[in-house]
Amino acid sequence: MLKLMYITNETDIAKIAEDSGVDRIWIDLEVNGKEERQKNMDTVKSKHSINDVGKIKKVLTTADLIVRVNPIYEGSKEEIDSVINQGADIVMLPFFKTVKEVKIFIELVNKRVRTCLLCETPEAVENLDEILEIPGIDEIHIGLNDLHLGYHKKFMFELLADGTVEKICNKIRNKQIPYGFGGISRIGSGTLKAENIITEHYRLRSEIAILSRAFCNTQIIKDREEIKNIFDKEVEKVRQFEKQLANFTEDQFNENKKAVQLMVNDILKNM
Repeated sequence: MLKLMYITNETDIAKIAEDSGVDRIWIDLEVNGKEERQKNMDTVKSKHSINDVGKIKKVLTTADLIVRVNPIYEGSKEEIDSVINQGADIVMLPFFKTVKEVKIFIELVNKRVRTCLLCETPEAVENLDEILEIPGIDEIHIGLNDLHLGYHKKFMFELLADGTVEKICNKIRNKQIPYGFGGISRIGSGTLKAENIITEHYRLRSEIAILSRAFCNTQIIKDREEIKNIFDKEVEKVRQFEKQLANFTEDQFNENKKAVQLMVNDILKNM
């Protein structure tokens, strides 16, 4: 089963998500450079704080707490030390480009918790072979928002359709490092349907996926009972769909791959 991640700094929503079967709660501290990169995009720009790490950690009993820090800067040591001291289980480095940045990050974490690299720049992809030789990388997530911007694409899932994600996944898998990519919405919904994306996760042997804002947009839906119902019902739908994929043949996976390519082409024509 995919490890499902959900971004929130609200304790009651974190607990609802955990109780529904979400595997990880994500605190997002990244602000440096993000607004400029994604200024014209309808993307999630969280306003989380370091204090949220300890606050969320206190309510979790089964889910891991993953914290995205800022790209390497003069305050990285203090920031990473603080999130680890407050209980982060996994620390994620975003928007790196060089081998040096990854080495600094791994050294700063110093094996105290697990590490996750968010591979989301063309430079990171270019340097991936050398980066994968660095000891201490526990997992890698391929970030399609910034990566598709870096490649001057119109739609993030172009990178899934054109083979870019597959090439990255193959390199990471050869190093036996767990990986994931992108996000999914509810079963039956999404510009590119969640079912097609989840099937690609399984074809590419991905282990991790983000539940997107569209899965349950708590900026719009405020009623906690409604939020709980959505999580309980929709996470279960994802799990039931995953069970179906256990019996998929190679031909069926390849049919879905071709379907994704056709759907992405249609989406691009209408953009």
